[in-house]
Amino acid sequence: MTVKPMMLIRAPVGTRSGYGDMSRDIVRHLIKLDRWDVHVLACQWGNTPMNALDPENPKDMPIIERLMLQPNLPKKPEIFISITVPNEWQALGEYNIGITAGIETTACSPEWVQGMNRMDLVLTISEHSKQVLSASHYEEQDKNTGVKKPLRLTKPIDILHNCVDVDIFKKIPSTEIDTTVSELMDDVKENFAFLFVGHWLQGPIGHDRKDVGMLVKVFLETFKRVPKKNRPALILKTSGAGFSVLDREDILAKIETVKSEFKTKNLPSVYLLHGDLTESEMNSLFNHPKVKAHMSFTKGEGFGRPLLEASMSGKPIIVSGWSGHLDFLNPQDAVLLAGTLQEVGKGAAWPGVINEDASWFRVDYQNAANIMHHVWKHYKEFQTRGRPLIKKNYDRFNPDAIQKRTGDLMDQYLPKFNVTEAVNLALPDLPTLKKIEVGGKKKPKAVAEKATLDAPDNVSAAAVEGVPRPAGDVTTPDAPLQKAGVEVNG
Repeated sequence: MTVKPMMLIRAPVGTRSGYGDMSRDIVRHLIKLDRWDVHVLACQWGNTPMNALDPENPKDMPIIERLMLQPNLPKKPEIFISITVPNEWQALGEYNIGITAGIETTACSPEWVQGMNRMDLVLTISEHSKQVLSASHYEEQDKNTGVKKPLRLTKPIDILHNCVDVDIFKKIPSTEIDTTVSELMDDVKENFAFLFVGHWLQGPIGHDRKDVGMLVKVFLETFKRVPKKNRPALILKTSGAGFSVLDREDILAKIETVKSEFKTKNLPSVYLLHGDLTESEMNSLFNHPKVKAHMSFTKGEGFGRPLLEASMSGKPIIVSGWSGHLDFLNPQDAVLLAGTLQEVGKGAAWPGVINEDASWFRVDYQNAANIMHHVWKHYKEFQTRGRPLIKKNYDRFNPDAIQKRTGDLMDQYLPKFNVTEAVNLALPDLPTLKKIEVGGKKKPKAVAEKATLDAPDNVSAAAVEGVPRPAGDVTTPDAPLQKAGVEVNG
């Protein structure tokens, strides 16, 4: 009887996060390839909820069945895979692979380089990330001799893209929109909405990684003079780290902070869609007839999975023209925003992960305002622009294609193993793990019971610096914007 090489995977498979989505896909592919004895050691990803695995979901059961309750194995694994940030990587197997979603800036930290060099192979998810991780270099001082020597990646690095579930994310008619999404979108009074999907992360306005604050500000400045009956809306499907009532209130407060900079209360509608939606509900949101275009001012993406998923709706995508998402978005099929590279700064830095002296992208807000206005005013010119992406991204990023790529990479890099009989072995000490909640119906503590849609009240303000009044704007009456949406009192 042939004994399969043992593969231990440490990954945030139970978390509701981008890393969680990526980890679950990779683990599923490795299990389906059926070449290894796979064991899964679940870890956390920041403060994100750990209840993403559902025993009622057939896709999750193969992962759940392989979860380790204790970090003990009968022998040293032939293959160890760590799916997290490189500074956490350890070499625990005979052959060690680190998989990272990569980097959103122009340089990774020295701790990342050291972590990558502890592994035998580094896999990342975009050409942007591969180039940055390969090019980052420093000097390190030998602790014994004091001699300085170059520090840069010395191990092989390759690309393993994220996949998109093409059975879920696809173009659907309005008659197939999920009921939950239809009910939420009934509170959006406008028939034209720009949609942003992503976390609103740390940093003051203009410095958070997705640049959500400036997206709101530019949108309000661009359309504040358009007559109310004709205005578009902006929908933010966003949160901080989770879906708690406190998190929702914090996001609403951030929106109000942006709106408070305007001297008028008669502003376009900004809706907050906060809470947990299933993948099917997200696809319904992407396809809802009121959502006319996807929008992001992101400063940098390792890959940009939500943008890939959105592209399967065939609607226009307006996004920063830099970083990982350019692997699946191009100037012919998407609207890429111009901009410049600027330092991250202290406000958005993440010690050991995002260096404050590294750079990332800042869109040209004037250019973005003009494009946003032009797409709205001449929508028929852009309505079908994203349609070619449906087939292109289906062919390249469907699960079968990425599973094949996973197998090809393993064939290319893994050595032949002399598989031995099992002996008792305890793994080295690993970071303390939070108990993973198995079951999609369980809610983490303080989580809102359902997704909510809010349109915050207007408050006062000043114009966006550098954003002129787009051509064709007219003065609006001084009537206050009516509050719309579902209120959930916390």
